[in-house]
Amino acid sequence: MEIRHRVALVTGGAVRVGREIALGLARAGADVAVLYHSAATAAGETVQDIEALGVHGLAVAADLSDVAQVQAAAAAVQARFGGVDIVVNAASHFSVTPLLTTTYDEWRRVLGVLLDGPFFLAQALVPTMQARGGGVIINILDTSIDTPWPRFLAHAAGKMGLLALTTNLAAELAPTIRVNAVVPGPVLPPDGYPPAKVERTARYTLLQRWGTPHDVADAVEFLIRADYATGTVLHVDGGQRWAR
Repeated sequence: MEIRHRVALVTGGAVRVGREIALGLARAGADVAVLYHSAATAAGETVQDIEALGVHGLAVAADLSDVAQVQAAAAAVQARFGGVDIVVNAASHFSVTPLLTTTYDEWRRVLGVLLDGPFFLAQALVPTMQARGGGVIINILDTSIDTPWPRFLAHAAGKMGLLALTTNLAAELAPTIRVNAVVPGPVLPPDGYPPAKVERTARYTLLQRWGTPHDVADAVEFLIRADYATGTVLHVDGGQRWAR
């Protein structure tokens, strides 16, 4: 698939890795809709940066754990652009959820963003994607699919569920829509991450260094263009899963 002149939608596209993915698609010539939850200012700035690249941008607010908001956001994007060709599910709600203290609402909040949102977003967008001749869905996973993450049970379960959604949608939507996933490793430290932990994390990769959000954006663009790849999970982790 050629990215230029396509329409892309990126959830979590206002900040961090999602922002770099959105800007990368804009640099490649796509019009980009950015779905965000609460980062309205950052979303507006991202859209300005997208449009400075000579393409069209749109910021849409939606709580991905709320099905009605997901459907409304999908309708707004389709009304603006006439449809979508590329969907990147990069949003997540990252929180500590240990077994004995996590409430039902906390559990559902994390899984709602990671699983409900991508499922119902696909349900809303796939018919017009098919009518436009097909498209690509890319899901952003993380290394919790390779290694246990104690105390982050909802997040790990959600990412494993998103992996299952990736492979099953690849089978269900073939041959017109391809569905793939990217697994980033350490590419962007959280705010306030101690320097000692940054150094230690680098040592836990085969390449002995951190990657960058641009590495993830490159992988997303590769899988969009790779017409014979579907149901594929691409690790961009510096070999972290083997170093461990």
